[in-house]
Amino acid sequence: PKTPDDTLLQPEAVATTEQKAATPFPEHFEYEKYQKDKFLFRLPKSGCFFNENDVWVLVNGNRARVGLTDYLQQTLSDILFATPPAVGSVVEQFGELGTIESAKAVMEVVSPVSGKVVAVNQALATSPELINQNPYDQGWLVEMEVADFERDRELLLDFAGCLPLLKRKVEEFNAR
Repeated sequence: PKTPDDTLLQPEAVATTEQKAATPFPEHFEYEKYQKDKFLFRLPKSGCFFNENDVWVLVNGNRARVGLTDYLQQTLSDILFATPPAVGSVVEQFGELGTIESAKAVMEVVSPVSGKVVAVNQALATSPELINQNPYDQGWLVEMEVADFERDRELLLDFAGCLPLLKRKVEEFNAR
């Protein structure tokens, strides 16, 4: 028999299940770390794909989460503002997915996939430094409904393809 307490707990359980379904992304990643001098760069070992503009995407079904790589946030230095596109915006692969302003530059975020923006990381409006703290966990930028990931994936790098590129970029950056 149901007790009054069971009835009270049931809506919370439904809300928790709905929240998990609405956010199908891990909260933490396992990283490969690459160190050069005093700089330490992290790259998720699995799940993420990367464009050559240092933007990552993690796809789950037709939903994707997008953000900057650790390399990019470190080269930009202190992130001051993150300006995402409006929810509902349709963006093509390699199109503009908002801008990032740092102490060093203002840069366009280049979308790794085509799709419709369905959510933005609201925490970045008041705490853009989350991108500097960890651009993969709490510092992600937007979530998208992906149009055709199989097509987009052809122009993206997986971990094995991105790690040598990261190492080369770090070497070139330090040579300046």
